[in-house]
Amino acid sequence: MAISTEPLHIDLSKQEPIPPEGVAAALELMHSGKLHRYGETDGSTSAASRLEAAFAAELGVRYCVALNSCGSSMFVALKSAGVQPGDAVLSNCFTLAPVPGAIAHVGARPVLVDVCDDYTIDLDDLEHKAATSGARTLLLSHMRGHICDMERLSAICSRHGIQLIEDCAHTMGAGWNGRATGTWGRAGCFSLQSYKHANAGEGGLLATNDEDVAAQAILFSGSYMFYGAHTARPGEEVFERWKYTTPNFSLRMGNLPAALALPQLGAVLADRCQRWNQRYHWLAGALEGVPHLALPQRPPQEQYVASSIQFSLTGLAPAAIEAFLAGAAQRGVFVKWFGATAPKGFTSVWQHWRYFGQAQQLPNAERVLAGLCDMRLPLTLTQADCLAIGAVIRESLALALAPQEAA
Repeated sequence: MAISTEPLHIDLSKQEPIPPEGVAAALELMHSGKLHRYGETDGSTSAASRLEAAFAAELGVRYCVALNSCGSSMFVALKSAGVQPGDAVLSNCFTLAPVPGAIAHVGARPVLVDVCDDYTIDLDDLEHKAATSGARTLLLSHMRGHICDMERLSAICSRHGIQLIEDCAHTMGAGWNGRATGTWGRAGCFSLQSYKHANAGEGGLLATNDEDVAAQAILFSGSYMFYGAHTARPGEEVFERWKYTTPNFSLRMGNLPAALALPQLGAVLADRCQRWNQRYHWLAGALEGVPHLALPQRPPQEQYVASSIQFSLTGLAPAAIEAFLAGAAQRGVFVKWFGATAPKGFTSVWQHWRYFGQAQQLPNAERVLAGLCDMRLPLTLTQADCLAIGAVIRESLALALAPQEAA
């Protein structure tokens, strides 16, 4: 086949503008100088408090706490759920560094669970480790928006007395079989980082129906004794149980990111979810049938929001994968690879997290992640962009395979 060498000029990190309401609210805040969410004399409801109430209502939960990052949200969720230093915490091995970082932050010991070919947590391995590890908590990462069979996972947790905390950094607006991610366990943690489903630059939202988790999370976040300024919070009597024994970690969100995020919920989020999946299907269609490239099969119960795409390269030596990545990058398509020997950018895997202190055997992960590739899907992509990206991947892979197949 004829192979082009023309580079594309497509920025896979490009973001849509902040909605005009968010820009106006941010400017108003900057003119007022009221960027801190708490005020001693101002009786108005802060932007951070309004964001918490809006997100709780949208998700259908009672409480929400705004923090400075999703990583902070996970740490605070674990801490509020009673995880102690030295405790074993189950977590899927296919995730990004803030997830094991949250476990390390709370002083716990990670017990990693293997991964399946569709990039979700291996539920057979979870069943085994839930029974044998002594862990009483699972920090489940819906990594890159891939959602496992949540009914089966919930049954495993119930059977073994495991409490569930969900990392929903990639699943705002997503669900399993009609139930939103973030509502299956004691707490769900969402991201407002750029590249996620609502863009505030940085920020995290901890959602829960558990009044004790909520009260502790507000106090841990750094409310001082201004917790009454939160609207999506439990009653005073719950704070009385915790306010003298809960340290202030100063991890709260300010008003500026909250003002930027608030107009990105509701109809804006729903529209983005639909448009992301459209782009996913455009690119997945362009990659269908490419030799040595496999896309995950996604069950109908998985109501995903595909703000990125993952595919596996099969039957390729590492040198051929590196040649493919270099060739695609030369053409302007930057693909991340989870099989690299060293961490790069945002991408790392469990072998790189040496602070664990002990090696963990994950045979499926070694095979699956060795060929796993990852790309962002910004909403700025057109259908023509997706078809062009698919052509570059197809052609770069053919060029990289030529020496291997000739040998």
